[in-house]
Amino acid sequence: MHMVQHLLLGDIAPLLCVAGLTGPILRPALALPVVGRLRALSHPAIAFPIWAVDLALWHLPAAYQAAIHNDTVHATEHACFFAGGAILWAAVIEPLPGPAWFGPGAKALYVIGVRLFETLLAFFFVWSSTVFYPYYEHTQPLWGMSPIEDQNLGGIAMLAEGSAVTIAAFLWLLYRWLSDGELADELIEAGVPAHRAKRAVRYGRAGELRRAIDAERAAASGGLGG
Repeated sequence: MHMVQHLLLGDIAPLLCVAGLTGPILRPALALPVVGRLRALSHPAIAFPIWAVDLALWHLPAAYQAAIHNDTVHATEHACFFAGGAILWAAVIEPLPGPAWFGPGAKALYVIGVRLFETLLAFFFVWSSTVFYPYYEHTQPLWGMSPIEDQNLGGIAMLAEGSAVTIAAFLWLLYRWLSDGELADELIEAGVPAHRAKRAVRYGRAGELRRAIDAERAAASGGLGG
């Protein structure tokens, strides 16, 4: 259950929070100098290593044991999990514009890299025959499970959650790839330069751009009619 708690705090909750971010929500925060500089952390080349180091370090026995025995360290651990997850998903969902090269294909590879790293960590728990954290050796076993079985089950929980989130991410990326391509083609046919059309679609501004084009055409038609 401790592993499930960490998965919720470090993966699911940040994903949902980042998915809910919009320009009007972010704009006041980004106006603050310190926050504005932190946006660089959402670059995929920076976000991935931060998340990976964060996840790995907190699962080392010394750090994990310290978190269990000290409430301040435990709260810091949870804050780091959430922050690392938010940075990780910000690169994929892009509440702020990311690098031009980081399109659906690159994002798919990014998600694969994330899950390969998490899977490798999970297998340490699934196939382990030694208890990593002495704290659990001295607790009352629940449901008849030994500490090793409990640890193995924690690894299985990590694998299951990672698989479910990966499938969902790939379905979302596939949907975006197909729908964005169709919208971009419509804008290009309407006379919008290809690079401008693709950027507008990528960041959810296709409707805004289409309305601007329609307004320009209406104004031009009105002028010709006059």
